[in-house]
Parts: sequence; C-alpha cells; structure tokens
Amino acid sequence: HGSDCMHCNVIELRFLLPFRRLWVLNQRAGYQLLPGAQTHSLRRLSSMAAAALTFWDRSPPYAALAVARLGEVPLSATPDPKATKETVPSLSVAGESFTGSMILKYLARASKIRDELYCSDALASCQVDQWLETAAGIVSGAALESQCQALNDYLTLRTFLVGYGLTVADLAVWGQLQGSPLWKKIRTSGKVPHLARWFTFCSEVPQVKAAVDELEALGGKKGGAAGGGAGSALGKAAGTMGGADARKAVGGVIADCTVAGGAADSGGSFDIGLPGAEEGKVVTRFPPEPSGYLHIGHAKAALLNQYFADMYKGKLLVRFDDTNPSKEKDEFVENILKDIADLGLRYDRLTYTSDYFPQLLELGEKMIRAGMMYADDTPVEQMRDERLKSIESACRNRTVDENLRMWEEMKAGTEVGLANAMRFKIDMKSVNGTMRDPVAFRCNLAHHWRTGQKYKLYPTYDCACPFVDAVEGVTHALRTSEYRDREEQYYWILAAYQKVWPGLPNVHIWDYSRLNFVNTVLSKRKLTWFVETGRVESWNDPRMPTVQGILRRGMRIEALKEFILSQGASKNITFQEWDKIWTINKKLIDPICPRHTSIEVDGKVLLTLDDGPSEPEVVVVPRHKKYPPAGKKALTRANQIWLEQVDASALVEGEEVTLMDWGNAIIKSITKDPSTGVVTALSGKLNLDGDVKKTRLKLTWLAAVPQCEVVPLQLVDFDYLITKRKVEEDDNFVDLVNPTTRFEKTAVGDPNMRTLQKGDVLQLERKGYYIVDEPYGVKGASRPIVLFCIPDGRAKNMTKTASVPLS
Repeated sequence: HGSDCMHCNVIELRFLLPFRRLWVLNQRAGYQLLPGAQTHSLRRLSSMAAAALTFWDRSPPYAALAVARLGEVPLSATPDPKATKETVPSLSVAGESFTGSMILKYLARASKIRDELYCSDALASCQVDQWLETAAGIVSGAALESQCQALNDYLTLRTFLVGYGLTVADLAVWGQLQGSPLWKKIRTSGKVPHLARWFTFCSEVPQVKAAVDELEALGGKKGGAAGGGAGSALGKAAGTMGGADARKAVGGVIADCTVAGGAADSGGSFDIGLPGAEEGKVVTRFPPEPSGYLHIGHAKAALLNQYFADMYKGKLLVRFDDTNPSKEKDEFVENILKDIADLGLRYDRLTYTSDYFPQLLELGEKMIRAGMMYADDTPVEQMRDERLKSIESACRNRTVDENLRMWEEMKAGTEVGLANAMRFKIDMKSVNGTMRDPVAFRCNLAHHWRTGQKYKLYPTYDCACPFVDAVEGVTHALRTSEYRDREEQYYWILAAYQKVWPGLPNVHIWDYSRLNFVNTVLSKRKLTWFVETGRVESWNDPRMPTVQGILRRGMRIEALKEFILSQGASKNITFQEWDKIWTINKKLIDPICPRHTSIEVDGKVLLTLDDGPSEPEVVVVPRHKKYPPAGKKALTRANQIWLEQVDASALVEGEEVTLMDWGNAIIKSITKDPSTGVVTALSGKLNLDGDVKKTRLKLTWLAAVPQCEVVPLQLVDFDYLITKRKVEEDDNFVDLVNPTTRFEKTAVGDPNMRTLQKGDVLQLERKGYYIVDEPYGVKGASRPIVLFCIPDGRAKNMTKTASVPLS
C-alpha cells in the first residue's frame, strides 16, 4: 500500500537495495520478506506469531500477564512442567528470549496503549524503568515490611507510581506483592493504608483481575490476594470496558490523604458506584450561581462531576443557575468561565437556567391547575415561623382560580403579585422541614443580567433544578451532603413534574462531603461581605479561598487539582488544614523555581572586607543549582556587602562564616549601637579556601553598589481572615474576623529580578517562596516589585515576623 497499513500490517517497498542487504535490514527490524514482481512486502513478525510465556507454576508472572491482557498483546501463558524454584519466567518472541524486567518492557512497548503504559515523554519513561528495577528487588522475606512502608510513604499523596495514570511500573510492583504470601498479612495490618489502597485499585482493573484468575486456573498459587474489594463498585463499573477504556476508568482514581490537623482519618476515594450508572449514558452537571467567583469548594464539585462523567464515558454539562437577578452579574459569569478554564474542566455543553424560563412558567401554571402549588401572601417572617412550627398557611386552601389569578398578578409584577409567593403543596406536618411547602416562585423586579426586564417572576433553585436536570438529560446530580435533607424534596418535586409534564426522566442524586477548611468561611454570602466591606481588595484577593485568590497567592493549578481530587468522593465531613495543600504545592515549585537574593532595608548592615575586590566584579552563576533550565544570573562581588540585621546580630568576632555563592569569610570586628545593641557595622576578611561544610552560618548578601543597581522589593505576607479554626452554625462570623491580615516589608533584591514577570514563582534564599504580583517598572521605575509570600506548608514564613501590619 506504499505505507504502514493498519489493516493488513504490510509495508510495500520498492526494490532499491541489494537483496541480501534488504533481507538483513528486514530481519533486524522484525519484518519478514515476501517476494513480489516489482516490489517486496514486509510483514511484521510480531503480528504473525503471539509471544509465549513460560514459568514455574508456583511462581506465576502476574505482572507480565496483566500487562499483556491490558495492552491486548497476543500472549500464551504456559507453566513449564520441568521448572523448579530456580526457574525464572521466560518470554519467547520470534525466536528471541527475554527474562527479568525485559519481559515487561517488551510487553508494554508492544501493547496498543504503549504511550499510556510506558509513558510518552522521556522523563516519565526513565522513571518507569527505574521502578521496574526497584520492583525486581521486592521479594518475600524479612525486608518486605520495610519495603512496603517505604512504598506506603511514597504513595501518601500519589495515585500512581509514575505520573497520573496506570503504567507498567505500577503493575510490576503490584505483581511482586500479588505473588508474596507475606503481603496479605502486611496489607491487613493497617500500617500501610496508602499502599493497600493503591494495591486494591490495581487489582480491580478488569484485565488485571482476569490475569490473576487465568494464572490461578493454570495452577498458580494464590498470593497477595486481589481481594479486599474484589466485588467493589469500581470493578463492576469498569467490568465491561476494553483495554484502554478500562484503564481510563481507573486513571483518575485519586489517593487517600489524612485530614484535619494530622488526624488519622483517611481521605476519600472514588471506590464507589453511581446508582443506575451505565457506561456511555451518564450525564453529570456543574451548576454554579453567577453571584460570585468560584471558591475551592466549587472546584471540588466541578472536578468530581468531571471525574464521574469520564469514569463512565459520559458527558458533563455546565449550567449557570441564574434565577436570582438581585445577585447576578456579567462579571461573575466571565470570571466563573475563567475559573472553569483554569481548572481544565472539559464540558460538553454550556447552558443557563434562564434558557428555560418560558417552560418553567408553563410548568408552574400546570402545577397550579393540578392543585400542587398555591399562592401565599403571608409575610416572610410569619411564613418562616409557621414552617418552623408546622402550621399550615391560611392561603393553603385557595381555589385553583384564585391561585391562577395571583399567578397572573405575579407574572405582571403588580403590587398584589409582589406580596405573594408560589409554594409547593407538599406536607406541612413532615418531620423534614424542607417538605413543609417550600417556595417555588417569587417576584423580583431587578434587572436580570441576561433577560433584562422581560420577566418579573422567577423560579427558586429548588423549583428549577429538578426540571432543568431532567430536560437536559442529567442522569446523576451530585451535591454536597449538607443538602441531604433536600433530596426527599427534590424527588417529590420531580415526581410532581412528571405527572403534569409527561416524559421527564428520573434523576439520581448522589451526595459527597463538603470541603471545609480551618479558619475559613466558604459561604458566598460571607465572602461577599468581605468584598463589599473592603476587608479584601476583591474576589481574587490572595486572602480569599476563591480559585483566583489562591492562584494569585502562588498555588499551582496542578497542586490545587491534586489536593481536591485526593479528597475523593467521601461522605465523611472533615475540616482540612491549609498546610496540606501548600505542602503539595511546594513539591511542585521547589525543584524548578529560580533562586534570588534579597536584603531587608530596615536595619541592614555594611560588612567591609579588607581583601575584597577593589572594583566590583561580576560572575555568572545558575539560578537553580539542580535545575539548569532555570537559567543563569549575574552575581556582583565587592569589598563592601550588605547583610541583614538578623544575621549580623548572630555573628561573633573571629567567627568564620559562609557567604553564599562566594565562599568563606572571617568576621574581624562588630560595631553596635551602645544604647540599643543594634549592629551598625562589620569588618572582615575573605578566606575562600575555608571549608563551607564546617561553618555555622550561611549568609545571604548583596554587593553595596550604587542604589540603582539593586531592585526595590515589597514583600507581602498574609494571615487568615477568620480567627477561629472551626466556625459553627450559630457563630456570628463578623465577631471572628481577623483585624490584621496583611503584612509588608521593604527590601532590595539582586539586579536580575528586573526581568521577572507577573505570576513568576521564585525562592528568595533563606526567606521562602514568592510569586510576582507586580513586576518591575509596571507602575513607574520607583515602584517596587510586589512579591506575595507563598506558604510552604510548614512554619510561618519569615516575612510576617516584625513586619508592618496592614489590615
């Protein structure tokens, strides 16, 4: 066919080389020569003959067969009747024989999902190779428990050994544990929860389970057991999927994690099944209200909905719940869409509840005529009191005609209409307060951000959501467990709609735990208060728990997503520590962010080096010693350098110290203010042959060159907006507001920092990690670079100590 044909696996080549040379090349490339008249066909040998795997039946090669079945590689597995305990598994392919890790390397490369099993980029592939070598050293014996503990520590915040999907590295380690008789005891001991969780996930991949069953049917022993969830919903959900599809179904499974101040509670997992879920038919939805920016709790909802849509090869819808014109703005819609893009959310359709206003009004009239909705002009406070006490409204028994007349008044937005609200007629005696005739429609004369003044009557969320979910074909509505009481209400309303609007399908509700953080409020009403009262700059203020706020603070989107998904779909309510998410973030930024130097202006001290260079000299050093792509920077050395007061105060006369990126120096004299004890001057001499490993202090410094050479900096750190760790329902959060939450220091930085751009992340040596909020020269040459301190998940950063507080 003139090219590599996917159907017949034949390549047609013109006869351009001497026959013998062509034959040798073909053999080396793994093809068989088929003679023809003017051309010769080369057929892949690997596609003609299946590989053969032989082994000792008491030591079955679980990983090899699992990789082959998952990657759809033709492979026959046969126990060798002459094998002994000294026999190692052997793979034969086209006359070649492989043993050890080469078996897995070949099978992964020959699979239909090579880029997934072996990874497509060079770095990840090398990591896979390293894990294959590591796996070979995992054997039953005294060392197994310590090896398992090390694996457990590694998997604490990881889903898979390499990257974000199942690779041959996972299956290699899994296979060694599966074949170990000691693993079951270690696994059930409770000492390696993360390794046990990972092992169960690997075992539940349908092709992996099939490989275990196949080998054990051939006489192989039962090793580490794929149990502990062999009949889990995840396994059942993926049971009908083929190779790559099944791998994708588990590819998003996220690791457990500890929560709430180091408590031993486990985080969530996705080892659950959605009720009534069918592959290819699941439709989920993310319905934000455009009354503010997305916060971290919304991000969890969005990613969970996408996860389950992907898991079942279904669809995700994004729908703006715009039923309250008093709170909604174009600004919020635009920024929610930005947040969705930043989160990498993949949705199939974007809709608005306002698209369905005509149908909802028609539905309301049908409900009135069916006697399931009535108009009520009871004052709001009285209505709340009656609902609390299960007292029926005096308006509950209005006739259909009266209710229809009030309906028209409400649609027109008249004074009479404004005094009424439409309520579902459910059950005022119900022990579930949400069933006590909730409001379905209410008047609002405010301008709607999308429909203008066209409507005066709007449905509530509880009224609109079941109908729009059903109309749009949503199969599973995910919501936080705080709304569990409303599930009964949702199902009643949907069933009522189905009576007056035939053909509406059912919708399953599935709830999960709300994401809570210590010293944080996530109520949109409370966050709005912070913005409107000026306690923060805006919704994207770095003190806000919004997606934009925490990204502006220096959070990487990868860290945010990893943390959110690590919570899984658990229903356990916990309060998370912010330290955990910032620790994940640090692991991402530390290996790659460039290093720079800064000196705080307040109290800086001049160190004069007697034998320092008479004229400033410039040397080039790496920005990150372990990451060459970070580039290089110019370092100026002079006979006078600036040190920070905190470092100068720690020095002792005659002490040898290390000047970072230069060498050692000996402090000769220290001059202090006699009244305050503050160091005012230092003198010393270089000792560049000194051993940097033996010095007590490693000091950051900047050459005392003319002021124009250094860059002015404004270092900013933040504290929690709320002083109480856990805000209770009955707390007045205003009483818990932290009066001082912003801290600033002035400093100077090395001249290389002039090139930093907004959003760049860097480390200031011995201070911490920072993100550029305002780069150099944006607001004039005299304006400093504004750097926001990025928490590192450990102790408080140095910036906040003795800094200038700004509320």
